[in-house]
Amino acid sequence: MSDVAQTTETPVITLTAAAAEEVANMSKGDPANAGKPLRVYVEHGGCSGMQYGMTFDEVRDGDKAYEFHGVQVVIDSFSAEYLSGTVVDFKEDLSDHGFKISNPNAKTSCGCGKSFEA
Repeated sequence: MSDVAQTTETPVITLTAAAAEEVANMSKGDPANAGKPLRVYVEHGGCSGMQYGMTFDEVRDGDKAYEFHGVQVVIDSFSAEYLSGTVVDFKEDLSDHGFKISNPNAKTSCGCGKSFEA
């Protein structure tokens, strides 16, 4: 992460401790992802117009970089416009399993929670 400075501004998104723990576990489970930050992004698509994505990736020029509970997170400038104030959580119980994204900028979200209308 040495080629991108950590920003000192208010983070675009926040990862909860539960989400950070799951991301760390996923990274440890795949050697190809070791040392790579988690990229959180949005792109056109999905049933509501925009969809969320997360992947382990390299740092790119112009990325905003953060660290939450020991997990490095990067966001590109396009996605940052749509994700400001977003919280990424992880749930694992009988009725709810997986990453949950709470985006205050979403006018509407689809039932699966993976896409939204900006």
